[in-house]
Amino acid sequence: MTLEILTPEKKLYSGEVYGVQLPGIDGLFEVLDRHAPIVSALTKGNLKVLNSKTSSSNYTIQGGFVEVINNKATVLVEGAVAL
Repeated sequence: MTLEILTPEKKLYSGEVYGVQLPGIDGLFEVLDRHAPIVSALTKGNLKVLNSKTSSSNYTIQGGFVEVINNKATVLVEGAVAL
């Protein structure tokens, strides 16, 4: 699955990933390879990029939206900091 994390200022992440865990407004959820199309609002919290089954990286986000379509997840956030 391809993941892009974008802020108004820059592209924070772009690449192939195993999955991503996101802080949705109704709770934490996970998107994996070949997920069904979805659009969801995000709240501030921790976004976890699952680079593989054994490694990950984390970002603190301020809120935004995620769109998943055609095995690509695009995360649009107001602000984010890599941890």
